[in-house]
Amino acid sequence: MTAAKQTSETRVPFFRSIQAKYALTYLLVVAVILIVMNTYPLLMAENMVFSSKENTLKRQALVIGSALAVSETLTREGVEQTMALLEEVQGTRVLVTNADGQVLYDSSDEDNRLGGYALMGEVVAALRGQDVSRSEYRDGAIRCWAAAPAMYNGQTLGAVYIYEYDREQAQVLLSIQSNLRYISLVICAAAAVLVLLLSKALTRNTGRLLSAIRRVREGEYSHRVESLGRDEMAQLADEFNQLTDRLQTTEEARRRFVSDASHELKTPLASIRLLTDSILQNESVDMGTVREFVADIGEEADRLTRISEHLLALTRLDAGAERKPEPVELGAVTEKVVHLLTPLAQAGEVELKCRIEPACTLLATEDDIYQVAFNLMENAIKYNLPGGRVDVTVRRLGGKVSLIVCDTGVGVPREDMPKIFDRFYRVDKARSRAAGGTGLGLSIARDTARLHGGDIKVGPNPAGRGTRFEAEFPVLKEGDRR
Repeated sequence: MTAAKQTSETRVPFFRSIQAKYALTYLLVVAVILIVMNTYPLLMAENMVFSSKENTLKRQALVIGSALAVSETLTREGVEQTMALLEEVQGTRVLVTNADGQVLYDSSDEDNRLGGYALMGEVVAALRGQDVSRSEYRDGAIRCWAAAPAMYNGQTLGAVYIYEYDREQAQVLLSIQSNLRYISLVICAAAAVLVLLLSKALTRNTGRLLSAIRRVREGEYSHRVESLGRDEMAQLADEFNQLTDRLQTTEEARRRFVSDASHELKTPLASIRLLTDSILQNESVDMGTVREFVADIGEEADRLTRISEHLLALTRLDAGAERKPEPVELGAVTEKVVHLLTPLAQAGEVELKCRIEPACTLLATEDDIYQVAFNLMENAIKYNLPGGRVDVTVRRLGGKVSLIVCDTGVGVPREDMPKIFDRFYRVDKARSRAAGGTGLGLSIARDTARLHGGDIKVGPNPAGRGTRFEAEFPVLKEGDRR
């Protein structure tokens, strides 16, 4: 399956995409705002109109009631005379009843109830001595009702009822509602366009990053994402670029490692094959030559064994195999290594000196520290010169314990010092192979030291010719002791 086909198959549908979710979220927020804008102002305006009309009608009812309460009883003639003297009342209909609820005056021409009884709730409440009012909007008009008692010396003589039917202010409210709806539609259309543009802009970097991840997944480790802006997506793009840098470096190192490992294994295997063919194809070879060839085969087999062991050690380090650290005395481990390598130093006519300070304890495993010390000291002896010297020092300085190995050997050029910890790297390949080196010892030593919070530094020998290696580790604190 090609990369293009995989990309098309994993493409997210629009309505499941982050862009759609952003757009729907923004549209929902806009919809809520528009709903509030279309309801709250209208409700406030309606309440203000209702409150104003109710207060006006109630005041008029109280004024009429006060004007009527001039005697102990209400009569039809007296009510009509009083109403004729009053100025024009705002209400559409005015109705006056006596204490029994019988209508004494009704200004309505269509539904005149003169002489009948007013059974409206407002009239009943007014006859009980209450001032009441209510309003409603229905059928494109505002309807308001108000009623007040007509009192004389604390006695209810009757009730004044006023009703108003208003279409003009209702039309004003309808006009406000219509304008708000029009404005809302315009805002909604503009918001939809802006939301789509904004959501697309917000998810553009996400799409680029997703595309970049797919390309890196296909092995294109050199691909980078352009970082725009300073927001979290830009930081994510920077992190992605750093990750791909690391992946590219790791992939290059892996390929180089495989190539170097194959080459290193191929050389002794080729030698073994050549030696065995020489023995098998030469029938007249003497026993001494056979033994010499077999001895060479044994040396090449030993070399293969060392390479395999070092490769296994690096594999365990890369895999991060679980270790149980414990207090390790660096001086004691160094003494063991010095004792083991003394015969090798004597064979090479190299003087091996050791100086150990007390209380140089660290938290690690003894096997790992032994591996670091052995590799550093073995290299110092192998790449030394006859009559040379190796000085080993174990010391404690501040919060660090150090293993320092100085030799007077061939040395390492300054330009090669940053590379000597690379796997299979050799300064002098011919001399390294002659000494039996695999090009992995220093890499194993440094990775092991870093595994326990330490590191290894390299530099020229301050005393003169040669090289100085220093392995530093954090000193064991009292709180770390078990």
